Amino acid sequence: MPLFERRNNDEAVAKARAAPGAEAAPRVEASRGANAAGRDLVNSVALHVENGVVLPPEAYGPAADVPASAGLRNVPGTGLFVGRTEALDALDAAFAAPGGVVVQAVHGLGGIGKSTLAAHWAVHRFTGHPRWWITAESRAAVDTGLADLARALQPALTGLPEEFLVERALQWLAAHEGWLIVLDNVDHLDHIRPLLDRAGRGRFLITTRRATGWHATATTLRLDVLAEGEALDLFTRILNPTRPGAIDGVTELCVELGHLPLAVEQAASYCAETATPPRTYLRMLAESPADLFADTAEGGDTARTVARIWRITLDRLTDTPLAGEILRILAWYAPNGIPRPLLNDLAPAPALTKAIGRLLAYSMITTTGEGELAVHRLVQALARTPDPDDPHRQTADIDRARDHAAACLNTAFPNDFTSSRTWPQCLTLAPHVDALAEHAPARLDTEITVSLLLQAGDFLREQGLITRAAEHLHRAYTSHVRLLGEDHPHTLLSRNKLANAYQATGDLDRAIPLYESTLTDRVRVLGNDHPHTLTTRNNLASAYRSAGDLGRAIPLFESNLADSVRVQGEDHPNTLTSRNNLALAYKAAGDLDRAIPLYEQTLADSVRVLGEDHPHTLTSRNNLTYAYEAAGDLGRVVPLLERTLTDRVRVLGEDHPNTLASRNNLALAYKAAGDLGRAIPLLERTLTDRVRVLGEDHPDTLISRNNLASAYEAAGDLGRAIPLLERALADSVRVLGEEHQTTRLVSANLNTVRSR
Repeated sequence: MPLFERRNNDEAVAKARAAPGAEAAPRVEASRGANAAGRDLVNSVALHVENGVVLPPEAYGPAADVPASAGLRNVPGTGLFVGRTEALDALDAAFAAPGGVVVQAVHGLGGIGKSTLAAHWAVHRFTGHPRWWITAESRAAVDTGLADLARALQPALTGLPEEFLVERALQWLAAHEGWLIVLDNVDHLDHIRPLLDRAGRGRFLITTRRATGWHATATTLRLDVLAEGEALDLFTRILNPTRPGAIDGVTELCVELGHLPLAVEQAASYCAETATPPRTYLRMLAESPADLFADTAEGGDTARTVARIWRITLDRLTDTPLAGEILRILAWYAPNGIPRPLLNDLAPAPALTKAIGRLLAYSMITTTGEGELAVHRLVQALARTPDPDDPHRQTADIDRARDHAAACLNTAFPNDFTSSRTWPQCLTLAPHVDALAEHAPARLDTEITVSLLLQAGDFLREQGLITRAAEHLHRAYTSHVRLLGEDHPHTLLSRNKLANAYQATGDLDRAIPLYESTLTDRVRVLGNDHPHTLTTRNNLASAYRSAGDLGRAIPLFESNLADSVRVQGEDHPNTLTSRNNLALAYKAAGDLDRAIPLYEQTLADSVRVLGEDHPHTLTSRNNLTYAYEAAGDLGRVVPLLERTLTDRVRVLGEDHPNTLASRNNLALAYKAAGDLGRAIPLLERTLTDRVRVLGEDHPDTLISRNNLASAYEAAGDLGRAIPLLERALADSVRVLGEEHQTTRLVSANLNTVRSR
């Protein structure tokens, strides 16, 4: 490509114009790559003749001699801007680094506010000039932005071909310092690499959905969602409420929106434009999420909606179909703490790693140091909401993903929920079962879903999380009835487990009829000697005992123990349980002469069969202390309770309901021995821990409040005892009912204290 020195310009132009066919004279381009080491080469700008247009004189001067006005910038306005102090400070620190060109990339989920942050920092924190904004979604867009910069620097160049202007801008950037170029929404590094390679001593601020691939080019800053207060502030400022109560529900709505700036802005603008109360929008979001994700206020940017932003991202992942499938599966789990091994059965490891890597690269998911995955709750909501116009959200694909999500959880959930070894895994998976149950309609439950709900319900009941357990078990039972019928053994199993949960909450009015119907049906369907029949008979007897109906409980326990020994053997765990429960009934009837030997035999057999540390062994030891205490043998009670508490802390942990029960029982033993100095602190700690672990309304919490009040009374501190008993009574009436045994006990204690 010829270069014409400036001193010969007139001659060259004359020759070009006089040549035959001058109208079709060949185009002479400015030379690319004529700059080396950040310096202009002498006379490096070539003469450019096109359709008879000659370059203006301004095109010939060295780019280094072209100044930039102090106010030169095209950064878009940010409108409302809230929070982000830490991110702004991080950008300050990054760009304060000395040296040549500095490149900083801000990455994050679409709609997270990357562009808004970049624009705000460029306007309010950066002090150099020019400050130039370039949309960088493609190489062509980058060239357009550079050409615009050249025109802004030298307006006389307006009208010249874009390729000349791009080169002029590159030369100018190479020859100057103190400038800022914002490259917004970069998708591929190749689109900006020529620009970065030609830069001099300025600053590049990049925004991108791409979280990976920047290690050799830029330092990175991951942008997260707004803090709760920031999201509330943004919503309120857009809504601009003028009457009291207009912001009712905003906090809950922002939580549901996951504090995502775009979603908060979209919802607030809609509410402001349509006079829709935030709480109404929250209800609409639950009923018609697809409509609201795609909708915007009148005059709003329809391209800047949650649905549109993420569809564009997923369009870029269509070459990896497994990525979309993974996202639709993850949509049914809790947003955080998703174990990556849940996905192991989806595809061979290399394909799975590639698909997850692409989702990570586009910030559609994130990962922790422990390898757990996380997805923004709105990405999940969108991914599980069908839309016939969106190829990534077809109904059949979403249904398949939901069933696969249930199957993955069912495979991973441990069957042995009674073993402390499996509890960490169960606790990790339980929130994802809760999320699946919340988002998936019960009418679409499969047998795999029901199996999962039963496993999770049993585990939650064992952990004392009775309300969640009852919800899962009730759903499992009703789905089994729909899928298998009333008499199927699996349906009977579900009904028995549901009765267990009701009994655990103290709701004997629902538990006993369920047990009775289950026993009748199991005898009819399975026979008298089937292990499931024996289990239901034992459970029904326990419910009778809890209700104080020992006349029916003891004969049922006795016959069931005899049948269990005959059918399952002396050492079967079910036989040990039956023997323990019969001893409990004897004790409740005041028959300690039969209760204590039976307890002692059960404990010895449990140690021999199950081992010293098995939860059932610890329960047997704990129950034996009840009988010793009832017999007034405190010399054996306290050491046995202290040992049981120590073992339960070691085996089950500080917060297990059985550990809390042991702590409560030891405190009561100290009280019975007159040692209130040790009893009261232990009862106070137990109450605090039960409120934290089990909740204010759990039956064990109500009992703890009663027991602590009784200790205060014994210490003569009626000022603390009476209010505590009054609260315990009110809560017991509300939670358990007037006739529950705990309610009656608390009422009697309160009357006694008041009469003093």
